[in-house]
Amino acid sequence: MDKRQFIIQRAVKEIKDGMNVNLGIGMPTLVANHIPKEFHVMLHSENGLLGIGTYPKADEIDPDLINAGKETITEVKGASYFDSAESFAMIRGGHIDLAILGGMEVSQNGDLANWMIPGRMVKGMGGAMDLVQGAKRVIVVMEHKNKYGKSKVKKECTLPLTGKGIVDLLITDLAVFEYTSKGMMLIERLNRATVEYIKEHTQADFIVHETLNQR
Repeated sequence: MDKRQFIIQRAVKEIKDGMNVNLGIGMPTLVANHIPKEFHVMLHSENGLLGIGTYPKADEIDPDLINAGKETITEVKGASYFDSAESFAMIRGGHIDLAILGGMEVSQNGDLANWMIPGRMVKGMGGAMDLVQGAKRVIVVMEHKNKYGKSKVKKECTLPLTGKGIVDLLITDLAVFEYTSKGMMLIERLNRATVEYIKEHTQADFIVHETLNQR
């Protein structure tokens, strides 16, 4: 199975019926295609839509219907449109139950860096900085290692931060970490990874849940 599929399938389990959910640009948008059909979940986009559906088939494409990442999308029954100011008021007002965001780096303290790499031109920070403060719960999904094989789960982030201490759950292709009062805790192993392998490929310090198989 593709690495991203492990991540997305695990992330979908965090979505509950009746939630208002914001899916960040990139990998998080893939979650939309895997939400159980019997769930009534309203997906929110910063550019002014509540009620995003799955990605469109060829005969469903409407070039005027896009998400915050400028990808063509569909709408669900009951969807509504509004301006960006109203959309951000929803975020800042605490009306988003769950934000699932991508990450470039996450620290053992729950810091997130996901909006820029110094020296590269970016058009703006987008809505991530509002989402990490306004959403009731923040989940980050990302591959465990970068293209050079280095851990993206770090003691401290080296890239500009999106938010400090704001991650509730981190899901990678190797593991699921929960941020608790005791610290960063490994609660699940994915993709057949052992605890030993996860420790070897994670720069951050973490504790292992007492019920987790240590092998």
